[in-house]
Amino acid sequence: MLDIEAARQIIEGEVAVVAGNPSRVRESGCAACHVLFTIKDRMNLSEADAADLLTEVLLQRPELNDRFIEMVEDIHMKQRMMGVTFAIKTREAKDRYLGSQFKNALDEILGDAATHGVELAMRRLVLASIALQVAQNLGIDYHAATEELYYYMRKNDEATHREIMQLVSSLLERGRARK
Repeated sequence: MLDIEAARQIIEGEVAVVAGNPSRVRESGCAACHVLFTIKDRMNLSEADAADLLTEVLLQRPELNDRFIEMVEDIHMKQRMMGVTFAIKTREAKDRYLGSQFKNALDEILGDAATHGVELAMRRLVLASIALQVAQNLGIDYHAATEELYYYMRKNDEATHREIMQLVSSLLERGRARK
């Protein structure tokens, strides 16, 4: 059984430390991922178990959820001007990077479908699409948009889960009907 109280203490501690000293998060690292991997490392968990614990604690503690998202917003939206390092690369270097990311994304989606089922892979694609739309509309980076989306989803857990699963079911049904 996962220790929710220990995870809560780690999350509270890291949110406070990072809010006070943003340099704790690597230069181009993700603030949310920093907290996630701190849980993973300190509690000797898999990444998936650490992510589940993080979500569970933030669902149970709305005030901590608010502080967590404030930390993410401060680092990703207020303190950083991300994308500059990519912009100054040569076209060839950019293309190599994009090609690698393209192949990795396809492999991850296929891996999710094989390991967890098509529904989970579709859910991931839907959430990625929504997060991307939020990032584009707000002019923020994707990590920050994803955390904002998860924050909203934690606050509206049952409704958002139901709506996403209805969409996934509808998409899969339409795909089957076309065959």
